[in-house]
This record gives sequence, C-alpha cells and structure tokens, in this order.
Amino acid sequence: MYFLGLDVGSSSLKIALIESSSGKSVTVVQEPKEEMSMYAAQAGWAEQDPNVWWQHACNGIKRIIKEHSVDADLIKGIGISYQMHGLVLVDKHGEPLRKSIIWCDSRAVEIGNEAYANMGVDFCNTHLLNSPANFTASKLKWVKEHEPSIFKDIDKFMLPGDFISYKLSGSINTTLSGLSEGVYWDFKKDAISEELLNFYGLPKDLVPEIVPTFGKQAFVDQSGATQTGLAIGTPILYRAGDQPNNALSLNVFNPGEVAATGGTSGVMYAVTDNLSVKECDKVNNFAHVNYEKGQKQRIGKLLCINGAGIQYRWLMNNLSVSSYDEMNQLAGAIPVGADGVTVIPFGNGAERMLQNKDVGTRIVHLNLNRHNKAHLCRAALEGIAFSFVYGFEIMQQDGIVPKVIRAGNDNLFRSEIFSNTIATLLGQEIEIYNTTGAIGAARACALQDGDYNAFNTYMKNDHVMTYMPLKDKTAYQTAYDNWKKELSLILNK
Repeated sequence: MYFLGLDVGSSSLKIALIESSSGKSVTVVQEPKEEMSMYAAQAGWAEQDPNVWWQHACNGIKRIIKEHSVDADLIKGIGISYQMHGLVLVDKHGEPLRKSIIWCDSRAVEIGNEAYANMGVDFCNTHLLNSPANFTASKLKWVKEHEPSIFKDIDKFMLPGDFISYKLSGSINTTLSGLSEGVYWDFKKDAISEELLNFYGLPKDLVPEIVPTFGKQAFVDQSGATQTGLAIGTPILYRAGDQPNNALSLNVFNPGEVAATGGTSGVMYAVTDNLSVKECDKVNNFAHVNYEKGQKQRIGKLLCINGAGIQYRWLMNNLSVSSYDEMNQLAGAIPVGADGVTVIPFGNGAERMLQNKDVGTRIVHLNLNRHNKAHLCRAALEGIAFSFVYGFEIMQQDGIVPKVIRAGNDNLFRSEIFSNTIATLLGQEIEIYNTTGAIGAARACALQDGDYNAFNTYMKNDHVMTYMPLKDKTAYQTAYDNWKKELSLILNK
C-alpha cells in the first residue's frame, strides 16, 4: 500500500510515493525538470498559470505509476503541500479566470497597509494575528479594484493546493489553516473574519467549503483519474501550505518545537499555544496544521529570512570554487569570527524581520593584505547563521521557548560551522532529518485518524545527526555581538 504526496512550488512540483506501512520513500520525481516560468507584466508582479501546475502534477503522477509499475488501486491516500499565499480564481464552471497571483507578487502591499491602519492595528493583531499586508485577501481586493470584469465572474477563490485538489476531485474546498494564511480567519471568534470581508467588500459566498486539514477532504473523480492514472475514489487526506507542511515533515506539532529551513531563503517556524503578537510587524502567525477550532490552539509563528542560502550560492559562483563542500573546507581553516571580517547577508530584498528595510549584503572590515576567500566563506556562513539567531531572538521576545529545533538536511545545515554557530548561540540542540515537503505531505495521510504514533515511527529512519551546543560560546558570542553592532549601525543611520 502507498501514499502519494504532492508539493506544488513556484519553481517545480515534486511528487513522492511512500510505503504506507513504513513511511519509506519509494521515489520522488520533479516536474518539470527545469524551473517553471513566472509572468511579470509589471515590476513587483509574479503570476503563474494554475493549469500548468495541474499538467505537471499529471505528468509526475503518471511517471511514478509507469516507471514503478504501481497498481493505482494500492495508492490509499493523497497529501498536498503548496506554495503559500497564492490566489486562484475560478468561474462557475471551475475554469481559472486569470493567472494565479503567487506568493512573491507585491502589488497588494499598499492595500494591506491601508487595511491595517483603517481596520485598526489592535483589531488586526488580536483577531487576525497579522497585518493584512500582501496576503491572499489583499490580492483579491486588488482584483476587485483593478479587474472588475473578472471579479464579477468569480464563483470561488482558492489557494494553489485547493486548485490541485479540485482538479483531482471536482470538489472545491479549503482548510482553516489555508484561510488563516490568507488572513481570512478571526482567531478570537474562531470563524471567518466577516470584518475583513466587509472592509474589502468581498462576498462571503466566494469562500469555499471548509474541510479538516486531516481526513477525507475529497475523492479522485473520473476526470482526475483519466488525467493522472490514479484510481477513481482515491481519497485526498491532507492539505497545507509549504511552511506548515515543512514543519509537519520535521515532526513539529507542539508548543516549543521549532522547524528550521536553510534554502535560498531561510525560515524559523515555531509552534505555540498562545495568541501573542508582540512582534507582529516582524513575524507572521498562522493556524498550524493541527489547529482545531474550539479545541486545540496551535499557532505557527513564521519568521522568513530572505537572504540565506542565496548568499552562499552567490559566493560559490563568484569565488572560483567548485562546490559547497570545498567552501566549507576553506571556512573550516579560519577561526570563529573570521578574523574580523563580517558579512551582513540581506542581499535578497527587503527583510520583514528588519521591518521591511532593504539593507543589502555588505562585507565589512575586509583587509586586502590579510584576508582571502576562506575568510569570506567563514564570514558568510557566520553572517547567515547570525541572521537566524537574530530572528529567533525576536521570536523569543514573542514568547517562544524552544524545546527542540529540527532542520532538513539542506546545504546550509550540512555545514558544521553554520549549525554549530546557531546551536551554540541559542544553547539548543539541532536535530537534522533527511526528508522533503513532498514526502511529508505523503506521510501526513497517516494522520487522517490522528495516529501520531505511526507518523513518529516514520521519522525514525530520517535522523541524520544532532548538533550539540558547544560548552564554550565565548568566541561565538563575541563574533555575534560584533555582527549585531554592524547591523545596528546600518539600521540606525
């Protein structure tokens, strides 16, 4: 028996097939092999065609079934992870009315800022746990204002994962967690925010039916089966945005558990059971996958660091080194603090945790007579690690008390320098696991009946290693304090 997991990203879709009994991966495929394109009619815009996602999903599922001679009747559930904050609009026939406005599109920023001010900062913070900002609801308001001919034909809005579920099943629905990431959910009332809908002039009947995050959400219909090769009646058992799903993939469900990701950008995602929003302008707050209306209050605090792995990749491409392993070896020959060289690693756009300031990447105290590329490698790794620590200190000010930090086995966390720096400064072990979002989405099917024991068993085969905090943190603390001084000079000038 098998579970199937789909991870709908903006670069590609990844589809995983796992054994339902053991959770072991049978295969993971990527469609397309090259990155998907984005449409940007104006600066700051980013759109993708939802039907292109669907075509790649079909291609990947058919590849798995054919290449592994899988009996489709043995696939007992489907889990879906997807790029957060995307807006899909369909008419009464279920056809997309326009391309999806995806997560990195910034056209609705001012709409969200105006809503934050006019609805009231206190109301937004205590009811929505966020500013409406550039989230899905604000993007829908943009369509209402700028594309009225499209808006009048909308039957339902959806998130990217909702659309894939719809194409598989013919059923249009969404989840509480998904609505919260669009800032449609009122956490005080535990209901759809009618205040937000009314303020934006959005009819409530545009909201899809709400189904549980875990459980039988819909079933593959004749059309979905024909296009994918799946069996009619295969249940869709799980759906969540990519960051909550990454946390799930790392077995992060309970207060004090933290998931870390070190890809192109970095993420610290911590689970809490309180609605504190002291750092609302720097940290986002969403219903976690195991939030239960009126029962279990589980909030995922998400802090994004735009300038993470992209800094290290840029260095690799420009320092005439062949691999990350070579860079790590070079960095390992340099002591903590990189002999005074400091990298401020924010060269991938405005940083929310810096209150949307765009400070860029800066290299300071570089001595041309003494320093070489090894110093730059060490300083870059430390600078990115310091930004994670700096961000997590903001989360701690918002009430997060870490019990465990788990991270995927990606390029940054494979670096002993990077992981030891974070572990030592936070005084917290970092457990490294070899898993992916698509595998996590597939494994989440086991939670349809709340069987967390089975899910925990799946994770046992994934543990790679644990980084322990070093006993003597003096050198690390000195280097971090110096880094913060440099950052403070930039922010306060």
